[in-house]
Amino acid sequence: MKTTISERLEQQMAFLVEVEKLKAIYRQNMVTDLSRHENSAEHSWHVALMAMILADNAADPGVDPIQAMKMLILHDIVEIDAGDVSLYDVQGNIEKEEREDRAAERIFGLLPADQKNECIALWKEFDERKTPTALFAAALDNMQPVVNHYVSGGYGIKNRDLKTRQIIEKKQFIAEASPELWSFTHKTIMQSEEAGFYSPD
Repeated sequence: MKTTISERLEQQMAFLVEVEKLKAIYRQNMVTDLSRHENSAEHSWHVALMAMILADNAADPGVDPIQAMKMLILHDIVEIDAGDVSLYDVQGNIEKEEREDRAAERIFGLLPADQKNECIALWKEFDERKTPTALFAAALDNMQPVVNHYVSGGYGIKNRDLKTRQIIEKKQFIAEASPELWSFTHKTIMQSEEAGFYSPD
């Protein structure tokens, strides 16, 4: 008996096949056994898991961990087209927003219209950080690399001359999302400075 495959399923599978490419987008951070660089799909999985495990640390009781997980699973998909740009790469961040907007339209555009709209709305909400859930999700996304730098012995950031002040300036918004997570992040930053991974001012 022949089964008819709906156009909706064809579109959904086209998207799911396309986002396999995120596994080939490598970040500057290393996996903790130092065997290779972390890829963006692994980073997205890790921060989504953080949203599940660390949700009870959110400052706002209205934070929705499921929505945060959705945002974090989706947030770096645009890197398939736009690439991974370091937070501290001034030149690389020029026109980043425009590149990512085009990428979101193309990649999420593979989905049926309702799912495309949902994914773009979640992606934009995360990027804007205006809701408590988006702010919490962004805090986790910014916390994870700091922890990675320390537990991987600073590999992946060597020769980048990252300053402690730079890191704190970029990450201190975490305190608004969760004072306790910021305390942990700040402690880790200072441990990395002491270990020589970040340069003191």
